[in-house]
Amino acid sequence: MTIVAARQLTKEYVAGDITVPAIRGVDFSIEAGSFVSFVGPSGSGKSTLLNMIGCLDPPTSGSLEVVGKDVAGLRSSESARFRGEHIGFIFQDFNLIPVLTVFENIEYPLIMVQNWPVRKRRQQVERLLEAVGMQDQANKYPGQISGGQKQRVAVARALVTNAKLVLADEPTANLDRDTANRIISLMKTMRDEFDTTFIFSTHDPKVVKNAEIVFALEDGLLQTESNGQGGSHV
Repeated sequence: MTIVAARQLTKEYVAGDITVPAIRGVDFSIEAGSFVSFVGPSGSGKSTLLNMIGCLDPPTSGSLEVVGKDVAGLRSSESARFRGEHIGFIFQDFNLIPVLTVFENIEYPLIMVQNWPVRKRRQQVERLLEAVGMQDQANKYPGQISGGQKQRVAVARALVTNAKLVLADEPTANLDRDTANRIISLMKTMRDEFDTTFIFSTHDPKVVKNAEIVFALEDGLLQTESNGQGGSHV
């Protein structure tokens, strides 16, 4: 099953009389259950592409299907609803809410987006806490746990709504090597356990090494696609 498909996808930003092309007519498709990285230098379009897939930024032109839906023309409210139902996000700075506990941070999307009943929410959060090995930290606040633990919480939060697609923007950028490797391993385990597709925007060679599909971007163009660990083709 194809979970993301783009055809002649473009994104332009307008500043006064200047039009800046960020993505220039790219075509690609991603199968469900994949572990995928978009790589390239700063300004290549990685984050822009991730934002469009995540329905945070609409395309200028072209088609974009995500989880079987054409999202290119969604209104803002429709995009927000679609994100809440289908997509999880992991960020390099964790984006945890400092005044909420670990448990409450993971629970938050179930209250704000999907409005699950209390008992069902608790069961789901406890399931994710166990999956990421954070049961004993449930009542702590983000300021009381390490960076690696914060990212474990972020992984759990991204998956708590049963999202079939998780978008991770530089998820290991603020972690040391050993912690980054453990988080990558955790995400691969979560992919297998929850049948979730992970798509990364990254500079980190550790993430790229573990990706099964690597798309290389430069100046808004898709230059190459490789099958992880080796050879590529245009």
